Amino acid sequence: MQQPHAAPTPVPSIVMPDAFVSAMNGFERYQRLERARSEHTLRAYRSDLENLLRECASRQVTTVEGIDLTLLRLWMGGLQELGLSRSTLARRSATARTFFGWARREGLVAIDPASRLRSPVPDQKLPHVLQRQQVDRLLQVRTVAQVDGASGQPSVEQKAVRDRDHALLELLYATGIRVGELVTLDLESVDHDRRTLRVLGKGDKERTVPFGQPALNALDDWLRRGRGVLAVAGSGSALFLGVRGGRLGQRQVREIVSKALEELGDTAARGPHALRHTAATHLLDGGADLRAVQEYLGHSSLATTQRYTHVSVERLRESYQRAHPRA
Repeated sequence: MQQPHAAPTPVPSIVMPDAFVSAMNGFERYQRLERARSEHTLRAYRSDLENLLRECASRQVTTVEGIDLTLLRLWMGGLQELGLSRSTLARRSATARTFFGWARREGLVAIDPASRLRSPVPDQKLPHVLQRQQVDRLLQVRTVAQVDGASGQPSVEQKAVRDRDHALLELLYATGIRVGELVTLDLESVDHDRRTLRVLGKGDKERTVPFGQPALNALDDWLRRGRGVLAVAGSGSALFLGVRGGRLGQRQVREIVSKALEELGDTAARGPHALRHTAATHLLDGGADLRAVQEYLGHSSLATTQRYTHVSVERLRESYQRAHPRA
C-alpha cells in the first residue's frame, strides 16, 4: 500500500473508484433492507463513508481490501485536526467499524482493519433544559411579527402559520417526539378522544405517546382554522404543512423552534431536541418511572434514558444552591 504518512487533506472533487461505489451501494442496501435503518441514519452512513473513501482514493487506494489500519488512523487524525467534535469523530469511527464488519462478512476484505480502530469518547455535556416558566412563555400563542401591508393586520396565511407553529411547539413538548417523527405524522396518527399519537420511530418501531389538553387545544385550532388555509390538492394526509401546502420538513421545524427559543432571550437551548430533553427531564422531575419515560421517548436502551436522570440531579443541585440556607 503506497501512502505518505502526512496528515490527510480531504479532496472532495476526487473521482470515486468503481469498487468503492459498488461497496458503498451494497452496504447501503444491506442497512436499508436487512437492518431497516432510517433514511436519516442511511444519510449519515453515506456521508461518513464518502468522506473516508474519497480520502483513500486521494492516496491512490482503489479497493476496499487496500485500506488498512494505518490509513484509517490517518483519516481520523486529519478529521481531528479539522476541529470536528468528539461526538462526530466517534460517529465516523463507528461507521468505519460497521462498514468493515459488513465488508468482512461479504468477503470484500480478509481482515477487518477497523477492529482495532479506537473511538474517541463523546463529550458528555448535559443538554440545555428549559425551566417550566420558560416553557410557559414559549407556548403562549405568539403574535405574528409581519402583517399585511394594506390592513395592518396579520394575513389569513400568517394566522395559519401562527396556529401551525403553536401546535407543533405544544406537541413537541407534550410528547417528546423527535423532529423526524413529527414531520411524518398524518391526520390519522392523532387519536383526539384518547389524546394519543401513533408514532413511527427509529427502526420503524411504532409506539403510542400520550399528550395533554393544551396540546389537543392547539392541534384543534390548527386543524380547524389553519390547515385548510395552507392545504393544496397534493397535501395528502400530512398533519403539518408548509406555506406551499407540502409536508413540513425537518429543516423548517428546526428553524421554527430555534427562532422561538431564541426569542425567549434567556436560554441557550436551541432546536427541537431541546424540547425533547425538556419533556423527559420534567417527567422525571415529576416522579415518572424511568422505564415509562424510556417507552415514551422510544429509546431502545434504558441507558440512553438514564442520561436524563443526570440532568434532573443537576437541576436539583442548582435549586439547592439557590434556596438552601446552608448550601
